Amino acid sequence: MDDGSAVNTAEPNAATAPQTPSVESQPVTTVDTVVGRILTGDFAGAEEACKSATEETDSRLAQMANILARYDDLQKRREEKKQLTIAEQQKDLEKKREKLKQIDTAEPNKLDDAMATVIRLRELASPAGKGDFLREPFVKKVIDRARQVAQEDEKKGKWIDAYAHYYYWMTLLDEGNKEYKDYADRLAEMASIELSLKKNDCGRMAIERYKGIEPFMFMRALQALEANYVNELDYAGMCEKAIERCRLLSRVLADSKEELAWRAEPNQLTEWATRLDKLESELKESPGPRTLRDVARCFDEVMNINEATLHLPQEVVIAHFAEAALSAVDPFTDLVWPWNVRDFEKSMTQQFSGIGVEISKETGVLKIGSLLPDTPAYREGLDADDEIIAVNGESTEKMDIFCAVEKITGPKGTKVTLTIRRPSTAKTWDVTIVRDKIAVQPLRGWRRKTDGQWDWMIDPANQIGYVRLTTFTETSGPDMDAILTQMEKDGLRGLILDLRYNPGGYLSSAAEVADLFVREGVIVKSSPRHGFPTYEIAHAKGTHPDYPLVILINESSASASEIVAGALQDPQLNRATLVGQRSYGKGSVQVVSAYTGGESQLKYTVAYYHLPSDQPVKNRYQMEKLGRKDWGIAPDVEVKMNITELRGMLDLQRTNDVLVQADHDETKAPTKRSTLQQTLDSDPQLTTALLVVQSKMVRAGQTLQLPQDPNTIVIGMAIGNKK
Repeated sequence: MDDGSAVNTAEPNAATAPQTPSVESQPVTTVDTVVGRILTGDFAGAEEACKSATEETDSRLAQMANILARYDDLQKRREEKKQLTIAEQQKDLEKKREKLKQIDTAEPNKLDDAMATVIRLRELASPAGKGDFLREPFVKKVIDRARQVAQEDEKKGKWIDAYAHYYYWMTLLDEGNKEYKDYADRLAEMASIELSLKKNDCGRMAIERYKGIEPFMFMRALQALEANYVNELDYAGMCEKAIERCRLLSRVLADSKEELAWRAEPNQLTEWATRLDKLESELKESPGPRTLRDVARCFDEVMNINEATLHLPQEVVIAHFAEAALSAVDPFTDLVWPWNVRDFEKSMTQQFSGIGVEISKETGVLKIGSLLPDTPAYREGLDADDEIIAVNGESTEKMDIFCAVEKITGPKGTKVTLTIRRPSTAKTWDVTIVRDKIAVQPLRGWRRKTDGQWDWMIDPANQIGYVRLTTFTETSGPDMDAILTQMEKDGLRGLILDLRYNPGGYLSSAAEVADLFVREGVIVKSSPRHGFPTYEIAHAKGTHPDYPLVILINESSASASEIVAGALQDPQLNRATLVGQRSYGKGSVQVVSAYTGGESQLKYTVAYYHLPSDQPVKNRYQMEKLGRKDWGIAPDVEVKMNITELRGMLDLQRTNDVLVQADHDETKAPTKRSTLQQTLDSDPQLTTALLVVQSKMVRAGQTLQLPQDPNTIVIGMAIGNKK
């Protein structure tokens, strides 16, 4: 049974090998042995070693016994919660069984609800019981009915509904099924095509999306890739993907029920398909391997076919052909068209022009989830939980979240008028706000304090800090340096760096962050197809003290996150212990080039990166092609979290992140805040990381203040017992 407990899953290679404590010339003590086993996830072995040392007088053993007792209690409580969740989900499924007696006519929304429960129950089942569960008659009926609904949706041109009501769920239920994954991707692709062709989306005409796109942009992209891409290009795959996208394009034109900017007659669509088939046959029958010349010829021929059949604007055909062709290269290589450059740069820099709020529409109402400090919205008196009823007089009732963001943001110095309703007072008013440059701070503590500042201490009694880094921007290194310096002035003795859900960012920023923790050595090596490798090297100047360090990672820790985690874990540096789950597995370096011209940009992969021991970080894209799952960085201490645990952790994290006005009326609209104990109780990965840091501190000879009750994780705050 998968109980989510910590186990040793590190691979026996330099890139992912678990740390072992450096003993140098010192004799190995029982404490060294106990902690060494903890640092490889072997808590059972650590407990045995601790119990076998009953005659030893090392005072540190009592502290290690305390830490191990709290770890055991954590696992017991997780198992209790798991069994309780299973019982609750089974009851829920029984209720749905009653409601869905006429399952053959069940509505899609009710089926979605039932499928969600099925997913949760299957995830909580033992490995042996997962298959049996899916064969239960009611579960099979739910799946079969969902498939039927999806097929009906697809026939009606409702591709996103077909995806949402069936294929999305099936990719979760049967993760290894390539047929489900491929079909889900196909439906999502058609939905994306449809969105790109809609006549009017968020007040923007479809033609605006294609404005400025020229044929030479794609041709220059091909030239850049042939010269600099990290591997030899799959030209045959590029042609295949592009032609298939053209087929899907015609299907959307034929079957979409949306108001599209362009349409085509049935005879035009038939001729388009016939000529595409002929082109594909010619490419397959031509001798020798495919080359860049073949992709260029394919591109030119598709443009000619469009001129003779569909008569779509050439910009539309260029965009879809190019995007599909580049998707065959890898998931991280794409052309950024002129209209999208601003949003792309915003995602990279985490800087944009707006008013400084985080918004959501989870309840159907556009609501401010949190403020950003020292921004126009904060200065104008807006507050968390305020509802945005209208933007520039346009109601937000039917406005999706992406459209709302587009309308609220805008160039610095321009104005936007919001109609605000405050639920706590029922007051409604208009406020005109001047947009300004907004920089999202990617460094966060475990929660905001009442003054809006972050609380960086996760274990105040033992002065253990916590920093969550959400992305790697140009300022992440200096900002981290400043926060560490302040915590060290306050007595920092150990640190948890949380890189979970961090998708990456600038490689140089990753190197700067890693450099803060090591004095010398290679941090990362980038190896291109041509030319010499480049290196990021650690510098002694600015290195922070060698206090115990634990890094949290999960399957959403990617790119720059993997560079930092992998480098600091690597045996050559041996600076940090990793806790959590295997990382995403990007393993590659991208650059952004304006070579394509016309205000477009090309983002493409130029190198693979290697850790200090010269082992590459295995690329997920390549490993999946080989049917393998050993990509990315493996944690030293693996802690899996089930869906229920993840949802609880993220919910508490969101509430602890909220920034409200200083004069926020807590009597009428109390701010949700979780105690430290509740936060740790909701997050077994974080709790395990804390226990690992404490273990490393004990091994280093530091005396800790540890709770005697194993049900309590930390002391020094009035937060009570967890039970």
